[in-house]
Amino acid sequence: MRVMHGLLHWVGVQSAPTASRLWTAGLGAAFGILAAGLVVRFWPELGPSWLGLGLPLLIAPIGASAVLLFAVPASPLAQPWAIVGGNTVSALCGIFWMKVLGDPAYAACLAVASAIVAMSLARCLHPPGGACALTCVIGGKAVVAAGWSFALVPVALDSALLVAFGVLYNSAVRGNYPHRAVQFAAPGPARAGFSMADIESVLSQYDQLLDVSSEDLDTLFRQVETRAYRRLHGTIRCEQIMREDGLTLRPEDGLARAVALFGGHRIGALPVVDAEGRLEGLLRLDSLVSVGEEARVGQVMDTSPCIAAADAPIDELLPILSGGMYHEALVVDARGHLLGMITQTDLLSALWRGHIAEQIALHEGGKAG
Repeated sequence: MRVMHGLLHWVGVQSAPTASRLWTAGLGAAFGILAAGLVVRFWPELGPSWLGLGLPLLIAPIGASAVLLFAVPASPLAQPWAIVGGNTVSALCGIFWMKVLGDPAYAACLAVASAIVAMSLARCLHPPGGACALTCVIGGKAVVAAGWSFALVPVALDSALLVAFGVLYNSAVRGNYPHRAVQFAAPGPARAGFSMADIESVLSQYDQLLDVSSEDLDTLFRQVETRAYRRLHGTIRCEQIMREDGLTLRPEDGLARAVALFGGHRIGALPVVDAEGRLEGLLRLDSLVSVGEEARVGQVMDTSPCIAAADAPIDELLPILSGGMYHEALVVDARGHLLGMITQTDLLSALWRGHIAEQIALHEGGKAG
């Protein structure tokens, strides 16, 4: 079994697809090719006359582009510029060498090689582009006779039509095309641990294009970190560690009351709520510096503090409260009513307790073994 597993890994057998992925990719490719073909076929100035010249309405490499566009839409090789730019630039390379050499036997190798270089320089590397270059060389007399126009119609036109349908289809089904990596944490100063610069530095050591963006890798790694943390420490939720001391201010309160609360309870921030207990903002002690005594709380409070749900795992707060922009998180319910507050100290305390519990469990497990 181990030998078989090693063999499958060596030959690169891919992971089994899910049923939804199969249907999504298959239907998308079918309708995408159909849409592109029908538009070109029934284009009044194009369809009949193009067929009369013996030129194809759809080129074979578009089928390969559809595989990338609908099966792996997150790939850098499947983005709009890669498809349209890669196919068109490659076609131009094939046409150029065929015009210069005239013999497909010699033009073919130079067409594909120059297409790879041109796509790389134009930052639109697209594997089907190599097939586009080759098609312009070995496509027959009608393709060669079409000359430079073949790069526009059907190559660029087919590619653009396929991408247009892909944008509509993938946006409706997946909601993220052209692909953009999802931000894992709130923006702010540099986070603890690795950074995007670290990822890009490591990727630069690979002298090849990896079929995944650095932004996607960043999201993936941070999700792995979160999964590992939860496996080691369990899931601790915000409602379990938040403070519920009931100390709050109103927007209309004077600063004298705020100063009294800060001094009497030795705290650095106070939630600001309305008469019904809905969160309005956060007043920090350092914001009272150089503020006149006649000012009101609502005039100096932070109206966009960090907010968390009661059932949110505290590991979601780690990159936010450790980033330097926020020092407190306010816990609210679905209607915006204040439930409590979590400070950096509360978070560190919870993490420390989890660390101690982990060490005890490992120690007892070692003795039992």
